[in-house]
Amino acid sequence: MRKLIYGMNVTLDGYIAAPGDDLGWSGGDGPDSSPNDELFRWWSDRVDATGLALYGRKLWEEMSSSWPTADEQPDATPAVIEFARRWRAMPKVVFSSTIDEVEGNTRLVTGDAVAEIARLKAEDGGPMDICGATLAGAAMRSGLIDEYAIVTHPVLVGGGTPFFTTLDSWVNLDLVETRTFPGGVLLTRYETRR
Repeated sequence: MRKLIYGMNVTLDGYIAAPGDDLGWSGGDGPDSSPNDELFRWWSDRVDATGLALYGRKLWEEMSSSWPTADEQPDATPAVIEFARRWRAMPKVVFSSTIDEVEGNTRLVTGDAVAEIARLKAEDGGPMDICGATLAGAAMRSGLIDEYAIVTHPVLVGGGTPFFTTLDSWVNLDLVETRTFPGGVLLTRYETRR
């Protein structure tokens, strides 16, 4: 059985994007941004270790608009080149009922996301990362997420897209790792207590 992990950059007040889908507070997610080098390497290593990434449409469109060719840009740093290659190589599934096709090492699912995530979880293979608040919220409410990797940035944005969704019942967690990155960024990893 695969492990399902939900990890994102998060503001101290719990948002993955500020109003207007603004990600500027996080150091950015695209190849033209200037994220903390140590944190960027950590995210790159996660991509390399991911057996399958599950994307919602919005985050898929954001990532696929730049990372497929980021390593071909004249100003691409070695870290950006490595991340772009790892990202392209990582198998991906995009869940959307509004787009017709995806490219690269990617498959599109237009049906019941929760049923497909549960089916994929039951397979053998490496860990799965779930990417995007709406998709992760559906998996969270269905009790499918095994681990939360919360990378908290020391900023308050006052609103936007929340990391957590409204739940019908409590989810008890066990802390398995903490790590501090430069700039006061804090990683906390929790496993779901089953």
